[in-house]
Amino acid sequence: MTRIQATLLILIAAVLISDPVLAQQKERETKQTVAMSQSVFEDLTEAQTLIEAKDYTGGQGLLSKLAANEKLTPYERAQVHNLSGYSYYLQERFQDAIRAYERVMAQPELPEALQQSTLKTMAQLQFTIEDYPTALETIKRLMAVVTEPSADVYMLLGQAYFQMQDYQAALDPIRTAIDMTRDQGRVPRENDLLLLRVCYYELGNFPAMIDVLIELVTHYPKDTYILTLAGVYSELGDTKKQLALAEVLYERGYLNNPTHITNLANLYLLHETPYKAAVLLEKEMEADRVPSDERNLRLLSQAWYTAREDEKAIPPLKRAAEQSQEGELFVRLAQAHINLEQFSEAVEALNKGLQLGGLSREDTANIMLGMAHFNLKQLNQAKRAFERALPDNRSRRAASQWIQYVESELRRQELMDQELPEMAPRQIEDILQSNADG
Repeated sequence: MTRIQATLLILIAAVLISDPVLAQQKERETKQTVAMSQSVFEDLTEAQTLIEAKDYTGGQGLLSKLAANEKLTPYERAQVHNLSGYSYYLQERFQDAIRAYERVMAQPELPEALQQSTLKTMAQLQFTIEDYPTALETIKRLMAVVTEPSADVYMLLGQAYFQMQDYQAALDPIRTAIDMTRDQGRVPRENDLLLLRVCYYELGNFPAMIDVLIELVTHYPKDTYILTLAGVYSELGDTKKQLALAEVLYERGYLNNPTHITNLANLYLLHETPYKAAVLLEKEMEADRVPSDERNLRLLSQAWYTAREDEKAIPPLKRAAEQSQEGELFVRLAQAHINLEQFSEAVEALNKGLQLGGLSREDTANIMLGMAHFNLKQLNQAKRAFERALPDNRSRRAASQWIQYVESELRRQELMDQELPEMAPRQIEDILQSNADG
């Protein structure tokens, strides 16, 4: 083979390898001998020059003329179709490019390296037009002509199964490709690990997904991967690890999403650190990073209440109740006031809650109202509230007992309020004397 012929081979290989869509596979040594005449070499060089200058019509015309030459060797004809396929690719005529590469493969006695690069390029083009079943068949043809498929080839096979949503079939070739990369002492590519992660997710294999995420966090540290890892721990019920990761993310300033911040607050509550939850929510609401809506105000109030900070629990709960206009929230607000012996405020909240209605336990609200009135020494109002609770079997006994107690207090108060008759001193002496004589 002449130096000119060798140069042309290198040039054609460089054209294929230089583009990201085309194959990048190490060429193996071959004993096959290829031949190319001087005239064919010159015509191919001229066609390539035209194509690189974006004169696709001129380049394609010259290649068509070459292809009509019946004296071409199979190798020369293969290179004509090869360059034609590259021209179509540059024009984004992907179907035409695939057909040109099929014509390359139709030539007999092709060097193994050319077969491999052609099939790999065809598969990638078939991915481009989203013809995944055909791409899968092309990759299988590629593996049949490769003595030892590389990691890239296995990854192509896995990607084809993945795109066809056959995640179980995709797992083995993707894992093989990643393992081969590790065996070569290299870090697996980020996209390859992401593909494996999605497969495990789709198959519901969360423990295996954790291993992949840990590797992603190790080699490609991103907050999104840590967040996803925290989510997987949540899915597995390992909320302690989820909390640890979320706390680290927050401290590093990665948790800016309101949902992620409130999730952290809920994790604090779950793991019995309500004070941290309350401080976190209050700080983020004041900074307007978490909206002060009914849901978040309610969560803040719950955090303060659980932390036994009843006084701090009241303002957010009051705001939540006023925003929602739900009777139930006003009853909860009243309970907080009662805990602090703020009975006037409790009466006001309970009356509002009962007025709005929709309570799960109206009888309980009336019992609470009666107790608040009683502590304010408003006995008649207390009695009426307890009487409204009587019809409900769940509160009848308690209401009856309270009514009896209130009535006894009313009688005692009545006696205390009675005026005693005035008695002359002589009458008092006669009474005392009579008692002494007796």
